[in-house]
Amino acid sequence: MNTKVLVAPSPHIHSGDSIQKNMYGVVFAMLPALLLSFYYFGLGSIIVTLTAVASCYFFEFLIQKYLLKVEPTIKDGSALITGILLAFNMPANLPIWIIIIGALVAIGIGKLTFGGLGNNVFNPALVGRVFLLISFPVQMTSWPKALGFQTSYLDAETGATPLAIIKEGLNKGDSLTDLMAQLPSNMDMFLGNMGGSLGEVAGAALVLGLLYMLVKKIITWHIPVSIIGTVVVFSGILNMASPEAYAGPAFHILTGGLLLGAIFMATDYVTSPMSNKGMLIYGIGIGILSVVIRVFGAYPEGVSFAILIMNAFVPLINVYVKPKRFGEKRK
Repeated sequence: MNTKVLVAPSPHIHSGDSIQKNMYGVVFAMLPALLLSFYYFGLGSIIVTLTAVASCYFFEFLIQKYLLKVEPTIKDGSALITGILLAFNMPANLPIWIIIIGALVAIGIGKLTFGGLGNNVFNPALVGRVFLLISFPVQMTSWPKALGFQTSYLDAETGATPLAIIKEGLNKGDSLTDLMAQLPSNMDMFLGNMGGSLGEVAGAALVLGLLYMLVKKIITWHIPVSIIGTVVVFSGILNMASPEAYAGPAFHILTGGLLLGAIFMATDYVTSPMSNKGMLIYGIGIGILSVVIRVFGAYPEGVSFAILIMNAFVPLINVYVKPKRFGEKRK
């Protein structure tokens, strides 16, 4: 046998990506929505964001250093993302002590209980958000109005969100047409002129972040498009079946945390499927559950619950919808 067999390391080619590069890329993509929240809610937004970020850094360092006895990983940017996303899911008048509890749950239970970055099953920021929503429902659903930069914090003027107005009105027997007339226009909602949590009010800023992440290839289109597309189709069918009972697709897309969840929460690398087909299944599941919870559930908003439920199915999706092996021929 004259042919020589060479044994060498795998021909791995480094793409130049790293955890830190992608993490800070996501942070950069969130800046438009973050700055717009400062514009709409003022001092309260700044206090909530700084408290959430500082608390996430503090608890990550404290738990890793003194409880887990491992080298803290606070420089990788994941704690910063968790802090900003947690703040994005909070009202701008939330008391500081509640924000700190949310950060402890997000980092301590949502992330480090499972072993830290890369091992967590559920999105840590959503774990913190849902815990606070269940534990402190009054404070977590007291939404300041988007009145431009305000120096008031805990005593900011509050009002109901469009989702809450529709939900409560329909339960009282009001006409959907009359209720929709009380809401801001679709353009106002797209630009963020409505009540809500810090990061969910500015659809335009969130879409800018999405475009940046797509161009930089930080994420792919599969999850955001499948979530939004499913909500458009499902809510559109309901609206056509009964226009006076169910709001149309534009309302569901522009209100609540749908865009925030589809763009920044559901696309978390660790808690989403690995294959493109798996991402589509995952996104369709989130879209269906979001509409079902919003329309038929007790809460006016359902995106957070929908993402967490589908997070639990990700290991199963990865088993049955595996990514194509390197070098495998396309069938």
